[in-house]
Amino acid sequence: MQLVSALTGAALALAAFAAAAEEPASGGFKGPDNLQLVTAAEARNLADDTVVKLQGYIVRELGDEKYEFRDDTGTLVVEIDSEDWRGVEATPEIRVELRGEIDKERNKTEVDVDSVRLAP
Repeated sequence: MQLVSALTGAALALAAFAAAAEEPASGGFKGPDNLQLVTAAEARNLADDTVVKLQGYIVRELGDEKYEFRDDTGTLVVEIDSEDWRGVEATPEIRVELRGEIDKERNKTEVDVDSVRLAP
């Protein structure tokens, strides 16, 4: 009888753990931030490692986790690691907000994206 009770308790605990693991993490602050909203043209002139926020469109995939981002001022290459999409699906018609850091190397400027979300 004790064995049945122990197995039932273990099964219930395992089921609760599995259900909790399937739910997405939530919580955190939702409100204004201190990130600098910049355009693609402005981003090209910022210093390496400047934290930025961009709003516009991802218009095409370039390969190797790189994409062409476009806003009203031009285009910019952005790098988005697969885990940084966080379930957001984007098309060239869907306006997104990207948060990340300027990555300057030689004669090119890119944005290393930390998060993608639908633009407000």
